[in-house]
Amino acid sequence: MSVWFVTGASRGLGAEITREALDRGHAVIATARDAAAVLRAYPVKPDGLLAVTADVTEPERLAAAVQAGLAEFGRIDVVVNNAGYGLVGAIEEVSDKAARALFDVNVFGVLNTLRATLPTLRAQRSGHVLNIGSVGGFATAPGVGLYGASKFALEGISEALHAELAPLGVHVTIVEPGGFRTDFLNGSSMRVEPASIEDYTAGAGPVREALAQNDGRQPGDPKKAAKAVVDVTEVTEPPLRLQLGADAVERVEAKLDLVRRELDRWRHVAVSTGI
Repeated sequence: MSVWFVTGASRGLGAEITREALDRGHAVIATARDAAAVLRAYPVKPDGLLAVTADVTEPERLAAAVQAGLAEFGRIDVVVNNAGYGLVGAIEEVSDKAARALFDVNVFGVLNTLRATLPTLRAQRSGHVLNIGSVGGFATAPGVGLYGASKFALEGISEALHAELAPLGVHVTIVEPGGFRTDFLNGSSMRVEPASIEDYTAGAGPVREALAQNDGRQPGDPKKAAKAVVDVTEVTEPPLRLQLGADAVERVEAKLDLVRRELDRWRHVAVSTGI
């Protein structure tokens, strides 16, 4: 049995990961802004589930959640940084307030969770951090650039953290899902800035429309995604990156091809700047 610490566990992929881990006999410290929302998914509270109210923007509440989990289970083996939300709007259309609020949850919320949980994993010299990013954090799109930027930040954090924790026996994987049939595209997880600048209709408009029309029609099965996430914690050498969904693989491959073509085309300029 492993002990999991999952943020944003009341709905979406976080809820599915929590259920899959419990079904496999693991214990889960499931955090959400309202612990009651976690428990509503279970008519009978499962053995091994500890639901705790904790907002990732409140370090003190996260520290208390960790202490409650350690008091209950004695250890933490897997940390899932899942709490987060999306934001639609062309870069210039997104207000400073909306951008900062997004980063407070999607980036600084992860940092808060890491500061609360990593001392336990480091002391154990074992564990696995799973940062739930997005394929949009590897290859973003017009209309969702600020959301993509928050997930690009998570990519950078995860790469460095991977190297910092490897000597201590702690794994790090960033999960890059494509589109999955969760509630991510509805108002509970996606915030929309007004389309206030007409010049961006051609660039950001199609993405706005596609997101609005695709809620519930995404190609990915969240139960299969949760299974893949739990599976990756059970291998000896987990990957740094795990794409989920054929659409995610396609977007990653397209960007890698583009980067390679541009690198080859402009290599002579790049190398000409050396001594």
